[in-house]
Amino acid sequence: MRVLVVEDERRLAAALRDGLEAEGFAVDVAGDGEEGLWLARENPYDALVLDIMLPRLNGYELCATLRAERIWTPILMLTAKDGEWDEVDGLDIGADDYLTKPFSYAVLLARLRALLRRGARPRPAVLQAGALRLDPATRQVWHGDTEVELTAREHALLEYLMRRAGEVVGKLEIIEHVWDVNFDGDPNIVEVYVRRLRTKLGAATIETVRGAGYRLKDG
Repeated sequence: MRVLVVEDERRLAAALRDGLEAEGFAVDVAGDGEEGLWLARENPYDALVLDIMLPRLNGYELCATLRAERIWTPILMLTAKDGEWDEVDGLDIGADDYLTKPFSYAVLLARLRALLRRGARPRPAVLQAGALRLDPATRQVWHGDTEVELTAREHALLEYLMRRAGEVVGKLEIIEHVWDVNFDGDPNIVEVYVRRLRTKLGAATIETVRGAGYRLKDG
């Protein structure tokens, strides 16, 4: 497995390289954000270990740039910034995990192995389907260039459909994921909210598949 470590603390970077190589990883090291970005673009890494406070380009910017370019290499942020909102920002930008310094090397290895098991599957921070874009972190939705105001439940329903864009999703499955597995109200509530979304986003956005459920168009 090939790993890129982006860390400007030379002693820590060298220790990470030596430790990971001893575990059988092939390791490249970048000492600043711009070098890290170039290497991440040019090479098919299995994972990135990324510091936040980097010269020339910080870790947040590097992570956001890779995700915007649809490079889905798993990213473990390793940083001295231990505030809860720092962690929120890192994960919302598109990182897959977050570990603060000082850290346990055994925990770092375990988290890195977990990321490698998941692989580089697409997991954009902002969901997109056709002309629709949805940011789960800020709870903003756009149809083309127009921002659309949604209620919390409308947003939850749209997010679930966008995560399954192009697939037929049954009414009971929607209720389990958007309402609650123990929901005992009228299942026709789904139709009510689908109708509301169609009103706000366009009637053709969500297709009814008779006898099966609903499908959000992904193109």
